[in-house]
Amino acid sequence: MNGFDWNRLGDSLPLLLEGFRITLLATLIGTLVAAVLGLAVAMAGRAPSKFVTVPVRVVMEFVRSTPLLVQLVGAAAVFNSVEPLYIGITVLGIHYAAYTSEVYRAGIDGVPKGQWEACRALSLSPRRTWQAVILPQAVRNVLPALGNYAISMFKETPFLAVITVQEMVFEARRYGAEQFAYTEVFTLAGLIFLVASYPTSLLMRKLEKRLGH
Repeated sequence: MNGFDWNRLGDSLPLLLEGFRITLLATLIGTLVAAVLGLAVAMAGRAPSKFVTVPVRVVMEFVRSTPLLVQLVGAAAVFNSVEPLYIGITVLGIHYAAYTSEVYRAGIDGVPKGQWEACRALSLSPRRTWQAVILPQAVRNVLPALGNYAISMFKETPFLAVITVQEMVFEARRYGAEQFAYTEVFTLAGLIFLVASYPTSLLMRKLEKRLGH
């Protein structure tokens, strides 16, 4: 490529790998938050009281209807004394919890009615019913979808740069500004994203096919 400085790739790699560490950390913790909170929201949505279901539905619709970027900037403005990384991870987790909750809901609805009836026939408590019968089946069915949302979150971590989280794209922009080498450093950042996400996508497809049998 004309004008492409290959030496810049090696020079910028350590900086990008440090940024990638933050990217990976935000993705892993954000995914954990989304998985746990999404399950809690899905179960709260089945509560018998409208005083629980209506507020939960309103909040989740608001989260789904507003861009992640707006949520990040708004949260950073309100909680300006909190570490930006913590804000970013929390917003990512809540944002994706709005989607994983629907995945869990579909998984729970997909459990055959006979399973619920069998639990009632055996006089199992609601807690035992959920823990031993319903959730193991529901979670197993939705694992591929949860994995796909984790990959999507990984690819959206560059939005954290707008609240000064020093993830990989933030470091790429900083290096590019200092060395006037945007093409090289962003090419390398894109390759790192590809190397990290593509094998995971293949794994999720394989898992989906396996669980489908």
